[in-house]
Amino acid sequence: MTDTPAPLRIAIPLFEHMTALDAIGPYEVLQRLPGSSVTFVGVETGEVRTDNGFLGLMVDATLDDLPDPDVIVVPGGFGTRTLTAQASPIIDWVRSAHDTTRFTTSVCTGSEVLGAAGLLDGLEATTHWSAYDRIAAFGATPTGTRVVEHLAARVITAAGVSSGIDMALRLSELLVDEVAAKAMQLMIEYDPQPPFDAGNVAAAGDDVMERLIIYAADRR
Repeated sequence: MTDTPAPLRIAIPLFEHMTALDAIGPYEVLQRLPGSSVTFVGVETGEVRTDNGFLGLMVDATLDDLPDPDVIVVPGGFGTRTLTAQASPIIDWVRSAHDTTRFTTSVCTGSEVLGAAGLLDGLEATTHWSAYDRIAAFGATPTGTRVVEHLAARVITAAGVSSGIDMALRLSELLVDEVAAKAMQLMIEYDPQPPFDAGNVAAAGDDVMERLIIYAADRR
């Protein structure tokens, strides 16, 4: 009989202009782990709007309400540029809470928040492919690897948006065991079979990149 795992308090900080899937992808995995609780935290409670403004997510607890979570998952999005350009309570909270977390993690440009908190200095790390230079400015060595883990440092970074699901499955294995992670994968029926091979810069080609630049400019 498998022992009941210790309760896991997982915190996902929310902020204006974050990318929804960066947070919700890992949430859909981690909230299903036995004994886990996921809290969306922020500077103040209430709604924040995601990067395009179409979707609102609710902050249920302040940073002060959960100063010592077991796990942190920091999402990315355009909003990380605002967080890292000035003094930010979220960066201060990540820096302080990391002292006692089991793992401090990021998805996409959430790695910039980890970098600004001083957690990536001297470490290899990943992020969205467009932001390698920004994490390098915090002392990280950028890599295109989809999930990068430093278990001794208790830091895990994931690449762009969808990679947060991959990271959350690996985190499930670290927190519980491999069977638990596979059960989470089956629960959400995560069996990706994309119709196109354009999920990385090398595969996408120039025509796709040109179109992406146009679309991205229209969203800002």
